[in-house]
Amino acid sequence: MMLASLLFPLLCVGDTKPSSTPNLLAIRVGKAETIAKGTIEHAVILVENGKIVTIGEDLPIEHGIPILDRPDWVVMPGLVDAYSRLGLDSEGGDDMAADVKASAELYPKAEEFQEIVKYGVTTLGLYPAGNGIPGQACAIRPLGKTKEEMLLADGCYLKMISRATPSAKKLFQDGFKKADDYAEKEKKAREKFDKDKKGKKDDKKEEKKEEPKSAANAPKSAELRDEANAAQGSAAADDAKTDEKKDDGFVPPEPEPKAKPWVDLRSGKLRGLVSINSAAEYVHFLDAIGKETFSWDLRLVVQRERDVFYVLDKKCYDLDYDGIGDKKCRAVMEPVLSVTPGTMRNRNLAMELSKCGAKIVFVPRNDTLMDVKNWLSNVGEMVSASLDRAVALRAVTLEPAELLGVEKHVGSLEKGKDANLLFFDGDPLEPTTKLQAVMLDGRIVHGEVKL
Repeated sequence: MMLASLLFPLLCVGDTKPSSTPNLLAIRVGKAETIAKGTIEHAVILVENGKIVTIGEDLPIEHGIPILDRPDWVVMPGLVDAYSRLGLDSEGGDDMAADVKASAELYPKAEEFQEIVKYGVTTLGLYPAGNGIPGQACAIRPLGKTKEEMLLADGCYLKMISRATPSAKKLFQDGFKKADDYAEKEKKAREKFDKDKKGKKDDKKEEKKEEPKSAANAPKSAELRDEANAAQGSAAADDAKTDEKKDDGFVPPEPEPKAKPWVDLRSGKLRGLVSINSAAEYVHFLDAIGKETFSWDLRLVVQRERDVFYVLDKKCYDLDYDGIGDKKCRAVMEPVLSVTPGTMRNRNLAMELSKCGAKIVFVPRNDTLMDVKNWLSNVGEMVSASLDRAVALRAVTLEPAELLGVEKHVGSLEKGKDANLLFFDGDPLEPTTKLQAVMLDGRIVHGEVKL
């Protein structure tokens, strides 16, 4: 099919304003890494008003639709960095601040947001600074004039730092004590509500008893009396079933701001992201939470020597508790090889964790623009060291999107999702490959491209 004759001027490298990309655009490339549904050869993607309308192999394109035709290019979803402080500058404290939100620090004009788009980051997760339990993360699109325009989701996860110390354990215990106090408050409110409601019902019964019976309404025979009683019994049973299905009108009291994050953790409205540096800190965290059941993932700080491999798998290491892989949680980590302590033997912790059942989320090696620029190249090194390629691609797209709770909008190339696309001239994980263009919400925001 011939390309549309009209050329649409798009941005050159270095421009920061969205281009005049058509609202309806067909994209034809050599390969699409969809993440959710594997690789599509000779892929065609139809984008309309910033959303992916359809994607498939060799799909027909209606006459008159502008076409971006690059048979040698590879397209993949925009990168999702779920753990960053870029563009934020507060320092935080060392205690419990679970109600603090990183979104309060968001400054739309921060230069870092403009820069990371050039390196393919189209979704950014920002967390509050500090130690202890510093607060809740948010997810943003890097470009926007206002906070509201940039903010995709708030309260994405609660950052929690676990150390092998009594004070760290106490922070967790104190936090869930707040949830206990709220549960008791809610219980008392419920009891009072039920008591008041029962009192009103009793009053109505008394009123009915005092009403005089009409002779005309009285049953005229035992047979009629039995029929009336049976009908009343059936109606009462139906009413009882209906009442069970209806909301009884009870409104729980609102938790105090300091208690709400812990209440939300228990109810599943909020996830925890627990930072650990060692196997001992993982064990200490399990001890600190005891029998508490809530959704949590791990932030594993990977450096040259890390002994976290000792707690990867319950069966492999004969543990008395579930290992990281047994929990099927996410491991948020840098794409870095480590070594077994006291030796020079390399370990690919990401590969080991993945094989044990954990889900991998990669973040740049350091929170700098240069490390964001080299991010995909570093991930490629992990693949060269035997990490599964599909796991690696998912670790920078869909898995971090799920961690942030924005997977319905970003993280993979699927119908209905935001058209956040990266265009490469080869395999995205090869160091010689170049990023040719970046599309955010259906608009080319970086790169030199002509239709």
